[in-house]
Amino acid sequence: MNFYIVIPAHNEEAFISKTLQSLIDQTLQPKKIIVVNDNSTDNTQTIIESFSENYQFIKSVSINSSAVNIPGSKVINAFKSGLKELDNEYDVICKFDADLIFPSNYLETLQSIFKKNSNCGMAGGFCYIEKNDQWVLENLTNKDHIRGALKAYRKECFNDIKGLKSAMGWDTVDELIAQYHGWKIYTDESLIVKHLKPTGKAYSNKAKYKQGEAFYKLRYGIVLTKIASLKLAFKKRNFFFYVFCVIGFIKAFLNQTPFLVNKKEGKFIRKLRWKNILKKIF
Repeated sequence: MNFYIVIPAHNEEAFISKTLQSLIDQTLQPKKIIVVNDNSTDNTQTIIESFSENYQFIKSVSINSSAVNIPGSKVINAFKSGLKELDNEYDVICKFDADLIFPSNYLETLQSIFKKNSNCGMAGGFCYIEKNDQWVLENLTNKDHIRGALKAYRKECFNDIKGLKSAMGWDTVDELIAQYHGWKIYTDESLIVKHLKPTGKAYSNKAKYKQGEAFYKLRYGIVLTKIASLKLAFKKRNFFFYVFCVIGFIKAFLNQTPFLVNKKEGKFIRKLRWKNILKKIF
C-alpha cells in the first residue's frame, strides 16, 4: 500500500529530526512525506531541508499562518496546504505531528490492519509520554479513539468524510462521520508512539472554551456535553476544564455558531454516544 504523510510543523526544531528519522527507519517506508513549515521562527526549516536533500520522498512546504496556536484550525489548515502538494496515487493518507517517535513497524502494522479488514477506514496506535524516566500512556481518550497526532485514513474513507475539518474537534468528528458512512476504527495497543511534547502544551489561552464549542458544533446537546466535559475534566484532573467546556457550549449556542455536521449526522452521533455510555454502565 502507498502511504502518504503530511506533517504540520511550527517551531519543532527540538523534535522534527527524531520524527523524520523514525519514519525513514520504517520497515515499510512511506512513498511521500510533506512537512509543512507553518510560520516557524527557529531552525525547523533547516532541519527539514537537511532530510529532503538526502531523501527524495521528503519535501517541505512553507506557509505563514497566525503564530497563535488554537487547537484544530492551525494544524488542519497546515495539513490541507500539504495535501495540495500530493497526487492522488495513495492508498493511505496520514496526518502526523512533528513531535513523535514511531516504532519501526508502525506503517507495516497499519498496512496489515487495513488489508485484513476491508471495513477499516482509520487505524492507529497510541501516544505515550515520558514520566519519571518511564514511557506511560497519555491517557486522554478511550482506547477505541485514534489521537489527532497520528491519524491514518484509507483513501475511500477520507473521501467519504470529505477530508478534515478546520476546527477543534476535527479528530472526533472524522471518526464519527466515518462510522456514519459504515467505516470502522481500528487501534493497535502494540504500537507505542513516543509523544515528545504533551498535548496542549503550546496551546494559546484563547483555546480554553474551544472544547465546549466543539461539542456544540457536533450537535451533542447540553446533557451529552456535560457528561463528556466531566469525563475529560476527570482525566485532566482539572474541574475548571468542565466549567470552561460548559461556558464554551453556551457561548457557541448564543452566538449561533455554525455546526460541523448536518442534522442527520448529528442524530447518528448522539445515538452512538448514548449507546457507548449505556454500554459502559450496564
